Amino acid sequence: MLNREDLISKPVFLNQGEVEAKRAEIKAYFNATYDAYETLFETLVSDEAYYERPCELRHPLIFYFGHTATFFTNKLVLAKLLPERINPKIESMCAIGVDEMSWDDLDESHYDWPSVDAVREYRQQVRDAVNQLIDSVDFHLPIDWESPMWPVMMGIEHERIHLETSSVLIRQLPIESVKPHPLFPVCPDSGQAPENILFDVPGGRVTIDHQDPAETYGWDNEYGQHQADVSDFKAAAFLVSNHEYLEFVEAGGYDNPEYWTDEGNRWRQFTPDKHPTFWVKKDQAWYLRCMTDEIPMPWDWPVEVNYLEANAFCNWKGHQTGRPIRLPSEDEYLRLRDHTRALEKQGEANINLQQYASSVPVNRFETGDFFDVVGNVWQWTQTPIYPYDGFKVHPLYDDFTTPTFDNQHNLFKGGSWISTGNEANGHSRYAFRRHFFQHAGFRYIESDESVQTHFSTYETDDLVSQYCEFHYGDEYFGVANFAQAYAELAIKAARDDNDLAGRDDLSVLEVGCSVGRASFELAHHFAQVTGLDFSARFIQVANQLKESGNVLYTIPTEGEIMDFKEQTLADLGLSDVAQRCEFMQQDAANLKPHFTGYDMVVAVNLIDRLYEPKRFLNMIHERMNDGGLLLLASPYTWLEEFTAKEHWLGGYKDAQSGENVTTLEGLHAVLDAEFERVQEPFELPFVIRETQRKFQHSLSEVTLWKKKS
Repeated sequence: MLNREDLISKPVFLNQGEVEAKRAEIKAYFNATYDAYETLFETLVSDEAYYERPCELRHPLIFYFGHTATFFTNKLVLAKLLPERINPKIESMCAIGVDEMSWDDLDESHYDWPSVDAVREYRQQVRDAVNQLIDSVDFHLPIDWESPMWPVMMGIEHERIHLETSSVLIRQLPIESVKPHPLFPVCPDSGQAPENILFDVPGGRVTIDHQDPAETYGWDNEYGQHQADVSDFKAAAFLVSNHEYLEFVEAGGYDNPEYWTDEGNRWRQFTPDKHPTFWVKKDQAWYLRCMTDEIPMPWDWPVEVNYLEANAFCNWKGHQTGRPIRLPSEDEYLRLRDHTRALEKQGEANINLQQYASSVPVNRFETGDFFDVVGNVWQWTQTPIYPYDGFKVHPLYDDFTTPTFDNQHNLFKGGSWISTGNEANGHSRYAFRRHFFQHAGFRYIESDESVQTHFSTYETDDLVSQYCEFHYGDEYFGVANFAQAYAELAIKAARDDNDLAGRDDLSVLEVGCSVGRASFELAHHFAQVTGLDFSARFIQVANQLKESGNVLYTIPTEGEIMDFKEQTLADLGLSDVAQRCEFMQQDAANLKPHFTGYDMVVAVNLIDRLYEPKRFLNMIHERMNDGGLLLLASPYTWLEEFTAKEHWLGGYKDAQSGENVTTLEGLHAVLDAEFERVQEPFELPFVIRETQRKFQHSLSEVTLWKKKS
């Protein structure tokens, strides 16, 4: 039986101890995390509550209930630590769609959600598999990015993030859909709010040098080097309380566009509320919606708002006082934290579920002149998240941070009452869209210094930059642009086909679209283009091009010397058709069910990079209209790094006959039941630039197939 003490996480140190003791410690940490997450859902009054949308920009809670277990399965399969998937149907439904990214489709008609009991059973199967893995996996200390225990820690810390984000979604459900829980008590204390005052914070240098291996688990954005010299500033002693924020509400702050940014005004017009979203007015009295309760307004608790509201309050406060009031930058927050040595007193703060399952008064936890430097609620900063020098993505989770390097996700710092594990780590860096709600408030500062709020981030990841150049860069050795060339082949095939010729309503699915060039080219002929890729980094580039029309990236010339490049859709004649395209992250071997009804499917240089290519080929006819076309191309470079040998389509000797099996023969063996090949295979060349003097020159065999009616 879980108790309050079980909810309080203790850090797992990855660089010290003995292997077997560490194995037992990680196993206990995993099961405590799993229990805590499942206990959180006991606050729902019924199974029906799992299917309510707490927010129109998020999935219902059934998705999140299954998502954290799915994450374990996906990452452990990818790391080759689990031999196969556990429940492909649930895993296709619950893998992707956490944030309201532009490639996330939140049309609920597309989702046939599993039952709660089915997800509970699935979660138990995943628990058993992970426990068995922890018991048996061979590892050594320190546990670093290369360790087989790292993806286990990744899954645990991912679930602890969702312990917090799911608590926010539960808080956004109708009050009738939730119930109090003894393990999540609300603070009973409130009183008169203190008057906020500003104290000096001396300037100083902020230095980050966080490298792998580290003492505790960290997400990719925490690693690297960063230095900043912070000038003197003044900071509010307290987080802004509900009472202090009430002045802004009563002064008509929500009705005055002068206090809001352009983005803030768009959000202000979108939302009907003229007050914080967790404030509830009943019988002319204010109440506060906590996770499972509505209580009379505790005016001395911190207000909880999104970034846009916090920024508008600061603009209003500055107008009222005639002083340069604003939110702190990330560096200014870190300087305040260093100055107060707040991390040393974190064990006494309202964080890590060690106090209550709610905020507490803003004048309770003191560090020097300041209160709640860590804990109570997250604190918004003016800084959009950006990569430190030396930033690298972890290959098992390339979409944790990179999609947020868009100047639209702002950092918040310090943690909330339910921030546990890595969230309560002094190195953590979390960022959310500015209109999103978490258990987040703010502290304002007084400073004349400007804050950088836009980062022109060049894509520096080697593989992504290489593919940006491959798709959008120069031609080499007289070989035509490959993405453009195979898109033209697909368009010609559609124009020449008796069933498709002359139609202006055609739809095409490109699976393995990479950074999107061919999808944009296909939009010259197809009315609807859907591009899918397993890599969130590739999809991010495609979506960035669709939205902004340009991409910045670096390519190596020699050694550490880089060339900086910018490419635009306008220069390539693609800007007029870009809006016909949509790009989403998907696993080609486990597509969500709503990707259907296509007149053509294009899959180029894909099949020899899938972990189970037959799974993809066996189901692709289900996604196509009768008479539709399937264009495949591949250099057939089968490697066990990507595809276990038993799943190769060709390139091996038959175990019984000893005869060679080619990939073309393998394609026929899989596809002939549903397709007929409509022309002879032929080769299409491509060149990938690695450096100024090193290139890959390859040939991809193109085959065209027609689905039988």
